Amino acid sequence: MEFNFSNRVVLITGATRGIGKQLALDFEKLGAGLILTGTRPEQVSELNKNTRKNIRYFCVDFTKEESLKEFIHELQDCEKIDVCINNAGINRINNFCEARLKDWDDIINVNLKAPFVLSREVARLMKKNGYGRIVNIASIFGVISREKRAIYTSSKSGLIGLTKSMAIELAPYNILVNCVSPGFVLTELTKKILTESEIKDLESRIPLRRLATPEDISKPILFLSSDLNTYISGQNIIVDGGYVNI
Repeated sequence: MEFNFSNRVVLITGATRGIGKQLALDFEKLGAGLILTGTRPEQVSELNKNTRKNIRYFCVDFTKEESLKEFIHELQDCEKIDVCINNAGINRINNFCEARLKDWDDIINVNLKAPFVLSREVARLMKKNGYGRIVNIASIFGVISREKRAIYTSSKSGLIGLTKSMAIELAPYNILVNCVSPGFVLTELTKKILTESEIKDLESRIPLRRLATPEDISKPILFLSSDLNTYISGQNIIVDGGYVNI
């Protein structure tokens, strides 16, 4: 059995770095047409100059309602979107009592509202075509939490709940909806935020004794997005090396 997305159109948000970038690379290798988003105009412009014809990047800031509306308007020209991966996400770490209302609005807008609005739009196309796969990227902090993560955990817990409800409503149209919750992933951002000793300490607390690579997270997403997945829906797949079990 092999993955084949040669006749599929895949939408991935937050596709210019980390997990989203890896997903874009993997889906491209497997032949998919891609609709991708990023937040930096210069980067998006450069990527559009150097990519193949059926791949297009859009500059979208999901903290801004107007930017989301403009992107939705662009999607209305699409004849089909077979796979939607709501990957874009942000986090701002702060004590619950000191958290700003703006942080709440921004995090909820990006992590929860945008997936809701995009999935609603994409589902209309999927229902018309009788086929669809939606994968929401949540986090282990939607299942567990820690200090200074109140808003982030609220957004990701909400996304897991949204996934379950969407799966029930969209099942009659052959649209499967799932969630993937990564643990700690070794991305460029992680390397910037954490020192080498902090990474080693974190690795020692993960049963598999290492952080995930973006490829570790991409693989289950590819399966859930593919025709090989015919019966998994409404699930939250935790990909964390066993961390939440300890």
